[in-house]
This record gives sequence, structure tokens and C-alpha cells, in this order.
Amino acid sequence: MDPVMLSRIQFASTTLFHFIFVPLSIGLALLIAIMETMYVVKGKEVYKKMAKFWGHLFLINFAVGVVTGILQEFQFGMNWSDYSRFVGDVFGAPLAVEALLAFFLESTFLGIWIFGWERLSKKLHLMCIWLVAFGTTMSAFWILVANSFMQRPVGFEINNGRAEMNDFLALITNGQVLLEFPHTILAAFMTGAFLVTGISAYKMLKRQDFEFFKKSFIVAIIVGLVSSIGVALVGHSQAQYLVKTQPMKMAASEALWDTSTDPAPWTVVATIDPEKKENGMTFKIPYLLSFLSYSKFSGEVVGMNQLQAEYEQKYGPGDYIPPVRTTFWSFRIMVASGSVLILLAMYGFYLVARKKLEQTNKWFMRIMVGAISLPFIANWAGWIMTEIGRQPWTVFGLFTTEDSISPNVSAGQILFSLISFSLAYTVLAIILVYLFVRVIKKGPNDSGSHIEESHDPFDKEGYHVS
Repeated sequence: MDPVMLSRIQFASTTLFHFIFVPLSIGLALLIAIMETMYVVKGKEVYKKMAKFWGHLFLINFAVGVVTGILQEFQFGMNWSDYSRFVGDVFGAPLAVEALLAFFLESTFLGIWIFGWERLSKKLHLMCIWLVAFGTTMSAFWILVANSFMQRPVGFEINNGRAEMNDFLALITNGQVLLEFPHTILAAFMTGAFLVTGISAYKMLKRQDFEFFKKSFIVAIIVGLVSSIGVALVGHSQAQYLVKTQPMKMAASEALWDTSTDPAPWTVVATIDPEKKENGMTFKIPYLLSFLSYSKFSGEVVGMNQLQAEYEQKYGPGDYIPPVRTTFWSFRIMVASGSVLILLAMYGFYLVARKKLEQTNKWFMRIMVGAISLPFIANWAGWIMTEIGRQPWTVFGLFTTEDSISPNVSAGQILFSLISFSLAYTVLAIILVYLFVRVIKKGPNDSGSHIEESHDPFDKEGYHVS
């Protein structure tokens, strides 16, 4: 019944639930814009049907995401009032820009896009969905500007015990956001792409609207390949940036208790004992940590024990080592999920490029259906590593998590709201899944069942019911 821990659990649960919808909205918006662009350029009705069908899923996801996002921001004033009081003059500015500009941009043009299919010219209607895609991306940018300040505070001064912004340009050019933003956005594109490929693979296996979903698969697998490789490349740069700006987080993600030898090996797996501050059984790859940290096979990485002593001198007595097991394993789950997605995207693109998609075995399609979950797992693991690895700080080096909670909110109140929100989110999740399944089952043809000639290579009879 610790109020700090309960507040952290509540924020984590609402954030993880909200983070289902954010990357999916960003990724689907891009794919829909690409599909409608192909419709305008090629003039083929199938691309219009693709934009409309995937647009239905986008709208459902967007609606639920808005609800969860509003609750997310309310928590700053309710559970984290001392944090908001300390950093509100800095943190509030990018969130206000996100709400007043980016969110209104995407929501306004989304409404025009929904009702403008037969009322606007093709090019003007296409512009609307691209503005929606731009708006969703900019919403993420401004939120990540705020988050990046928590990771690496810049552009502020302390006045009367509060952080006040004195350089807005420094906020939006923060080195943290310049890496965090493309990493997050590319991960969002990957999330949308693998949802589309997974659903398309499922419908192709079911022998329903094969050509329609084959085209959807091709568009999405190309986006999935480019974005998944991009995530890995930017993630590598982001890890190197952490070595300089948040070395404790980097050391915790490697369970590195003492400064490594030169060159430093990378620990693949380990049994970690935080109490004794040591690792048991480990499997290491020589030289690799040095390469990941400095892009060369030499260089030592500072350990947590040495950083703890350094931080005690700089910030005063305290425990500055984050939860090591959580940071270590969340990083590996993220990397493993991303690696599998890259391999699947490469193989899927190979099949498309060699025109072998129709001859592939069912096992690959089944794997692609299951792979829908991997981007969400990677997103969650990445967020957990980013936030848990920063502990005990809310604003790194300035303000601790323990000092950030609302002093007048009791543990009982937090527990009650945690249970209430969890139940509400469970209901929302059930509704979301029901609506998604309903749209997917209905397919792109709203006129009912009909029999058409099958282009499905798995269908030996040559005909199927869709």
C-alpha cells in the first residue's frame, strides 16, 4: 500500500494500455495514405477499397485511443501534482502544442476524410488523409519532446524551486528527442504494417478476397521491412547516446555491476542478484558491447557500482541503481522481438519480389498472423526499459519519483482508482476486439456473401465463398 508504488503501477498500466493505440494509429494512417495515393495515381478501385477497409480499423483504434489518452494526461495533475508543480512550466508547453495544434489537425481532417469520399475531388481527399498522417506523427513528436526533457533536461532554469523554460528551441532540438522520435515513429510504422500483413495473411489462409488482401500484404510488407530495419539502426544510435547521457541506464540494461574490461563483452543472458550486486550464470559475446557503445571493438563501459559512487558525490546519499532485472530483460525482449520482425519482413519481401507469395507454404502465413503481437511487445518492452531504467528520477538528475507524487492522495484512493480504471480498460479492450473482429470478418465487401473466381493458390477447387 505504498502510495509511490501504487501511483507508479497505475501510471504504467494506463500507459501500456494507451500505447497499444498510439503506434497503431500512426502506422495505419501512413498505410492508408499510401493506399489512397495508389488509388489516385493508378485509378484502380481496389486501392480505394483498401483505404476504406483499413480506414475502418483506424477509426475504431483512434476513438479508443483518444479516451485513454485523456485519462493519461489527467494523472499528472491528480497522482503526480508535485511533479507537475515542479516541471509544469516546461513539461506543459509541448503537451499544449500537441493538443491545440497536432491533435486538432488530425481530428479535423480525419472528419473531412470520413465524410468527403464522394464530396471532394480525389486529390483534395487524398490531401486530407496525408494531413491526418502528418498530424498523428506530430502528436507523437510533441509528446516525445516532453518525455525527452525527463530523460535529458535542457532549456530550463531553476527559479523559486521550480523548473522554468528559458529556451524552447533547446527543447525541440534536444539530442534525446532527435533519436527517440524517429525510433518511436518507425516502430509505429512497423506496428501498423505487421497488423495489416497479419490480418491479410489470415484472410488469405481463409481463402477470402485473396487478391485484395494480397495487395494489402505487399504494401504493408514493404513498409514493414523499411521501418523495422530503420528501428534497429536508430536504436543502435540511441544506445550510443545513452552511454553519454544516461550511463546508469545503459549499465543496468547490460547488468554491468563493475566497469568492464576493454574491449567489453555483451551479456546475452544472465542470472542477476540485485541484493549481492552480482550475476550468476552468464553467456557473453566478446567485443560486442564495445561495438554497440562506440561502433568500434574497443572501449570500456562504466559499471553501476562506479556510477553509484559518482552519483552519491553529485546528488547526495541515495540508491541510484534502477531495477536491474526489469531493465535488463525488457531491453532483450525488445531486441529479440525486433530481430524476429526484421527476418519476417525480409522473407516476406523476398517472396513478393520473386513473385512467390502465392506459392508459399501456409506455415509462413500462420507465423505472420502470430507476428501481429510482436510490435506491441517490442513497444511495451522499449517503454519499460526507457522509464524503469531512469529510476529513481522522474526528471533525470533533478527530481525524484518519490518527491513527485500528490501528497494529499491516499494509498486507498489510488488503489480504488487503479482497480476502477483496470475494469474500464478491460471493457474497452473487449469492445475494441469485438469491433475489429466484426470488421475483419465482414471484409472489404459490404454487399454480403457472393461467389467469385478464386485466385487463391491454396484453393484446389478454384472457387470460394467470400
